[in-house]
Amino acid sequence: MSLLLNGVLILGWGCSLALGLGATITQDSIWLVLVIVLLRTQMQTGLFIVAHDAMHGLVCPERIKTNHAIGALALMAYAGVSYACCQRQHQRHHQQPGTANDPDFPSDQRRSVLRWYGQFLLRYLSAEQMLRLLGGWGLLVWLTAAATSLDWRAAALRVLLVATLPLVLSSWQLFVVGTYLPHRGQCVPEQSAHPTSLNLPPWLSLLACFHFGYHREHHDNPGLNWFQLPSARTVSLVLAMPEPLR
Repeated sequence: MSLLLNGVLILGWGCSLALGLGATITQDSIWLVLVIVLLRTQMQTGLFIVAHDAMHGLVCPERIKTNHAIGALALMAYAGVSYACCQRQHQRHHQQPGTANDPDFPSDQRRSVLRWYGQFLLRYLSAEQMLRLLGGWGLLVWLTAAATSLDWRAAALRVLLVATLPLVLSSWQLFVVGTYLPHRGQCVPEQSAHPTSLNLPPWLSLLACFHFGYHREHHDNPGLNWFQLPSARTVSLVLAMPEPLR
């Protein structure tokens, strides 16, 4: 089930990229452009979710080498990010969440959301990764121009709308829903030392970030796939309900 659903996400990312680059979106209505950008953003986020589950050995648990190969492919396609480096950082996040050793936690707890986001990116990005990312975008511009009648400027604009902008929006989506909102309470000493979950119904949680907002459940049960988190959230809510008066 896990391999199938995560495979669908990878396939959806690839198909949406090919269709977006081949469509005449720059000549269509602004609303169609917006729909395509939002769809591509969601597919981009889904690609990272695949890599995230692979870091926990959940995509193909019976074949761990295949599991990590799929995760590395997904993360490389996502933004040219090193899977091994990202996995080490993510393991530190789970081992010491909300501490100075947590790469997802701000060094200055008074930082604004924008400065926290900037620090979050800097801890996961590198010059080598940015070169891979820029090279990938350049290759997409060349392929788009070669496969269509567009000149390189129009092809670059299409890549900007279909690949670059969705990546930026996806990084913000993952940060806000999967890091900032669940962990911001840990910046306040009198609040819980544990991450929290966003109080969203399952359908909205799926749209928000593939249930990444059910963050307390993920930290408590890192062996659950992304699509299993709604069930864990339901159990958490039931257990948190006060007992009826007798």
